[in-house]
Amino acid sequence: MESVVRYTFSSEEPNKQYVQIKVTIPVSKDITLVHLPSWRPGRYELGNFAKNINQFRIYNDQKKALSFQKVSKDTWEISTSATEFITVQYNYYASELNAGSTFLSDNQLYVNPVNCCVYTEETQHLPCAIELSIPESWQVATSLAGENKSRTAVNFDELADSPFICSPLLQVEKYQVNNTQFYVWFNGEIKVDWDRILPDFEAFSKKQIEKFIEFPVKEYHFLIQILPTKAYHGVEHCKSTVITLGPTHDIFKGLYKELLGVSSHELYHSWNVKTIRPAAMWPYDFKKENYSELGYIYEGITTYMGDLFLLKSGVFTLDQYLTEFNVQLQKHFDNPARFNYSVAQSSFDTWLDGYVPGAPGRKVSIYTEGCLLAFVTDLKIREATSNKYGLDEVMKRLYFEFPMQGKGISESDYKTKLENVSGISFDSFFSDFIHGTNPYESILTESLEYLGLELTHKPASLYSEGRLGMKLLPLGKSFYLTAMYPGGPAELGGLRIGDEIIAINGFVLNNDIESWFAYFDEDIKEITFVREGKIRSVQLPEVQRFFYVTYAVKPIENKNSAQEKALKLWME
Repeated sequence: MESVVRYTFSSEEPNKQYVQIKVTIPVSKDITLVHLPSWRPGRYELGNFAKNINQFRIYNDQKKALSFQKVSKDTWEISTSATEFITVQYNYYASELNAGSTFLSDNQLYVNPVNCCVYTEETQHLPCAIELSIPESWQVATSLAGENKSRTAVNFDELADSPFICSPLLQVEKYQVNNTQFYVWFNGEIKVDWDRILPDFEAFSKKQIEKFIEFPVKEYHFLIQILPTKAYHGVEHCKSTVITLGPTHDIFKGLYKELLGVSSHELYHSWNVKTIRPAAMWPYDFKKENYSELGYIYEGITTYMGDLFLLKSGVFTLDQYLTEFNVQLQKHFDNPARFNYSVAQSSFDTWLDGYVPGAPGRKVSIYTEGCLLAFVTDLKIREATSNKYGLDEVMKRLYFEFPMQGKGISESDYKTKLENVSGISFDSFFSDFIHGTNPYESILTESLEYLGLELTHKPASLYSEGRLGMKLLPLGKSFYLTAMYPGGPAELGGLRIGDEIIAINGFVLNNDIESWFAYFDEDIKEITFVREGKIRSVQLPEVQRFFYVTYAVKPIENKNSAQEKALKLWME
């Protein structure tokens, strides 16, 4: 019996956007279960990828069709008592282009194997051989070993974690830090400013490796998909990342800081979550949810560190860093769910409702809340150790201890490392902020003050947000209500999320709602809107206070010497 699993990918009719996949799998049991992953690492929610499979067929070693039964949404049962291997053939519909998808067009075959490759538990640890049926002129961008159209993976886990892009539009340059070779690939219509991007990428890569001492792998690939339309998405892998960004014309203008931010973020994931992994995900079980409350570690700390290393490496100035930090602050304070659901609970529930807002005011973001709590944690450690250590020391120790022992971390492991490094208790911090819903203002203010920074706030500049407590999205000439501040005039007056506001005091809107609000000010008598196909009107109550508030961090003008020193060491 052959001890290798063979995968073939072909794209005979790209206009139909079906990738033809053939998988040859050795079998040794009377009954074999063939699985398609139910989710993909980097997106901790069920993916239901099997909905994209068409013309699913299975053959024995005599090329005769075998009957099979589908026993779950993405598992098939086959009688294999009379064959040494099976060949599974199917078409996978690949019409969506983002950082975690599979996509086929006339100028690229882009595959994330974790969402389109079947496997069996019996052969999950066997080597994989990959053959690509693509035009001779196309290049292949991937971290998989091999050359041209033939690639290999040590097992299914590596294959699932190794996306590849086949295209005639690929451009690549490389740089090296210590013993690791980094490749930067761009795919799509893009004029790459290599003289700008390579020094910046090398700078933040070097600084991250400096703090961890070593990089987990010897070769790493940034696979950057450039779209002509608006896009922003990144997905981490151990040896690579896929990033989608657009529109094309803005990549090296307004979107450049986004490119840097997502790239630094995804690189940090090579240590945090791809190597330092929650125990619930060690190993990954692709057949079901891998529930974990540690999203504030694997996404929150990464969000914090991704931008911080741009500052530490000199790629960002302090002002540029604070601009990004302010975005996280604003998301936190704009979300009333911070009073209802903890970040640990919200992490567990990514498997329930993914990364969409869901029911208003129900849950928080593991990225935003985790980022802010990571900042506070970092500063608590620095203050307790007189700036000798920070959160990066904790992450380094986790990296060298747990993966080396072949196991994932628990919350207790993380908390113990925090206390060992800092010499202080984190009991109340975990109960109040990780598992509780205490307000963040006081701990943020204390941490910022240690660095000579201060938290400022003022009423939101938009009348609709500051005075009426509602957030709006332009919808042609009218406006769509997307959020309401609890107890604000909009909520008290009877408006609801989803209403389409079309007039103020009888004046029809022409994409100018803020002008009408400011004009009438306290004389707003009537708001007219469309709900469930009917035109309705309400009068909002007068409330003498402000609601949505704009928050920002800025340096204190006259910092003392201790603050100056702390800020300098934090930025190094």
